Amino acid sequence: MASGKADGKVRGFQFSPWNLLLIIPLLVLITSLFNSDGPRLFGMPFFYWFQFVFVVVGVLCTWIVYVMTKDKPTSERPDRLSVDELDEGDVK
Repeated sequence: MASGKADGKVRGFQFSPWNLLLIIPLLVLITSLFNSDGPRLFGMPFFYWFQFVFVVVGVLCTWIVYVMTKDKPTSERPDRLSVDELDEGDVK
């Protein structure tokens, strides 16, 4: 888990409850939940249209988690290297 330091920065693994939403798209892997012919939607068996719906649900869950967690820091120290320090060639 994450551990706090005296200066208020967090380091290590950070758990976010929003990440639990990523479990929902994994439910499509349990085929016994939707292994049936009916009900049909526009003549399409339940087995197929349920998977199409879960594609949209998976994208929405991933987008929500991204939006809700994108502002959280991921490392304890930012990259402080400038462009000049990264440049390996000496220009004279």
